[in-house]
Amino acid sequence: MASEVKVAFRKEMGLAKSAIRNGELADAKGHLERAHILGQRWYTAHMISHYHMLRVAMIESDWPEVRGQIIRLIGAGPFHLVGWLPVGNTGGADVSPTLPMQIPLDLRPYFEGYSLRNGMLIRGLMVLLTALSYLVFYKA
Repeated sequence: MASEVKVAFRKEMGLAKSAIRNGELADAKGHLERAHILGQRWYTAHMISHYHMLRVAMIESDWPEVRGQIIRLIGAGPFHLVGWLPVGNTGGADVSPTLPMQIPLDLRPYFEGYSLRNGMLIRGLMVLLTALSYLVFYKA
C-alpha cells in the first residue's frame, strides 16, 4: 500500500506544480493540501509539500502563511522523530499543526491499516540512541 500512497502523492504534487505554473494558485493549494495528507508520514514528502506551500504563499504575498510554513518546515523534524503526525491535517497555517482532521473520502483507502503507532518503537530507539550518542561524545 505504501507505494500506492506515494504514487498518489506524486500525482497531487504534479497537479499542484502545474497549477502553480499556470497561475492557478487556489487549485495549487488544494492539491498541496491533499499531497500533505498523503505524504505526511514520510519526512521528505512532508517537507516537499510544506516547501511548495511556502512558495505559493510567497507568490501571493500571504505573510501569515509564509510565517506558518517556515514554522512547519522547522518543526516537522522533531514531530517526525517522536511520531506525532496528526492524520488528515491539511498543513496550512490556518489550522493547528497538531490537529487531526477528517481524511477526504477519496483518500481514505490509502490509510487502511495505517496507524501512528507503527514505527513508534523504532522512533523511540532512535531518540534513545541519539541521546546516548550525545552523552558519550559530549563527555569525550
